[in-house]
Amino acid sequence: MGRPRPAPPPLTYLPFGERPLRRLPQLFIGLALYGFSLSLMVRAALGVNPWSVLYEGLEQHTSLSFGTISAVIGALVLLLWIPLRQRPTFGTVANIVVLACSSDLGLALVSPQLGLPARIGLLAGGVLLNGLSVAVYVGARFGPGPRDGLMTGASAVTGRSIRLVRTLIEVAVLAAGWLLGGTVGAGTVLYALTVGWITQFFLPWFAHRSDAERGDRAAPSR
Repeated sequence: MGRPRPAPPPLTYLPFGERPLRRLPQLFIGLALYGFSLSLMVRAALGVNPWSVLYEGLEQHTSLSFGTISAVIGALVLLLWIPLRQRPTFGTVANIVVLACSSDLGLALVSPQLGLPARIGLLAGGVLLNGLSVAVYVGARFGPGPRDGLMTGASAVTGRSIRLVRTLIEVAVLAAGWLLGGTVGAGTVLYALTVGWITQFFLPWFAHRSDAERGDRAAPSR
């Protein structure tokens, strides 16, 4: 029989000083992979995730790059945190900066002139990498990114489930991006149906445990 997957710890924020040499590289690697995965899905041109649909749509109406738009939207979303009484963390700021840089770098490296088989491969690889990267950076436990914080904050204020709040936000973002000319397609559906499962699969191996949680896990039961 195979080794069972460990159960993940709570994914609440951990102080910056909690094993930073272990957690910081995980945070930055996860965010860089996330941004790169977005560029793979964009180059596949078969449909992207809701927020990327919005970025693509805005890109067609401005002179800003995809990554720059993601950073601008991330900063604007932070303004919505104010009435929700959410506070940004180091991870929140890193999310904005690293995602913008890595997505633009990926778009510069991956050719837009690809045949359909290559584009299908990019889409599948992008969705898989996206789910993995979420597990990596969320598991570092440096706090939510702007969009995740908006979701959790709105859920706390309204008393509605996170699933409902996330659905409403992403449907609104998707509709706005589509109206602006963003790419909606099979990739959008594939992402919605699979990325949560992929993240959940990888999360137990990347979720960092605090010293206290490690002690509790090691303590013998009575």
